[in-house]
Amino acid sequence: MKTIFEQMRAQQPQFFSSADITIDAGPMQAMADIITAIESVIAMPDYQAHALAQAPEIARLPVKSRGVFMGYDFHLTETGPKLIEINTNAGGGLLNAYLLASHGKVEEAARIRDEYVAMFREEWRLERGDAPLRRIAIVDENPAEQFLAPEFALFKELFEQHGIAAVVSDPGEFESDGQQLLHAGQPIDLIYNRLTDFALDATVNGKIRAVFESGGVVITPHPRAHALYADKRNLMQLSDEAALQAMGVAEATRQTLLAGIPKTVMVSPEQAEQFWAERKRWFFKPPAGFGSRAAYRGDKLTKRVFEEILHGGYIAQEIAPPSEHVVPVDGVETTMKADIRCYVYAGRIQLVAARLYQGQTTNFRTPGGGFAPVFVA
Repeated sequence: MKTIFEQMRAQQPQFFSSADITIDAGPMQAMADIITAIESVIAMPDYQAHALAQAPEIARLPVKSRGVFMGYDFHLTETGPKLIEINTNAGGGLLNAYLLASHGKVEEAARIRDEYVAMFREEWRLERGDAPLRRIAIVDENPAEQFLAPEFALFKELFEQHGIAAVVSDPGEFESDGQQLLHAGQPIDLIYNRLTDFALDATVNGKIRAVFESGGVVITPHPRAHALYADKRNLMQLSDEAALQAMGVAEATRQTLLAGIPKTVMVSPEQAEQFWAERKRWFFKPPAGFGSRAAYRGDKLTKRVFEEILHGGYIAQEIAPPSEHVVPVDGVETTMKADIRCYVYAGRIQLVAARLYQGQTTNFRTPGGGFAPVFVA
């Protein structure tokens, strides 16, 4: 009988490239150094005060857990890796562990899967100490219809293999007894949050929000993690030398950040003429966007979309072109672009994977594209 992963690979081949990517040890170390530098700044009180001041109120709730599956996304350029963005509920971490196994790295893949389970147990321990972790809910809106729905089933299977009951749930399926969140009458200890409503503002998330605010359920990643890491406005601070100096960031760390994060600035209507004239230099992104939605390369912009950007609270990031890799597709050598994603917990890289594509942004529609394992030369 085929495993969930094998079924998915057969049914949705666009998710997975048959290729793999090899990168040198130098760029790999540079990515790790950039991540370490960012984590050190995010830990600083001045940085947190600035990030939380512009965040929703729920993000200011004190939490001890860190947030699972930070996704640090890089482009490998001629002048070194450039951080494009950070995502707090980065998808594909478990899919890529199974993909690694299919490329012969069976023991490494098993170790990574065990590490993922240990990560969720650590999130629980940070919030609840020695209390047993009994039940996890993997939560997204209409989960069966989500692009990465098969990964939810894999997580359920993984948790259950390790003695933790698990459900995949839409937020509307929960009930509350005033103290706990219940699913089919059973209390939920921890939510693995795959929602893109990062502040839990939507009406359907009201029960989750109320129980979380009263301390009745652990959520990871939580709104605070999104505010500190994934709000793209934070990249303005992290790529601004004067701001870093004002926070007291050490010179070596500043240099790592300035070399590794493309300059990022706020878009304002007052500078419309300048941004339009220099549009080919910039990539325009909404501050709370995800999955390349409503993100635009400046050289592809129409005047109509540019007007929306000017009044949409966008940030502009200097374009850092992705690396290109020649991979076989149906026996034909084909050039693909690559985003490199580092899955990170507590500042440490757990797994590195590539997303291969053609076009403006990753799309999981390019024949021969999709997730690919990354090996270090």
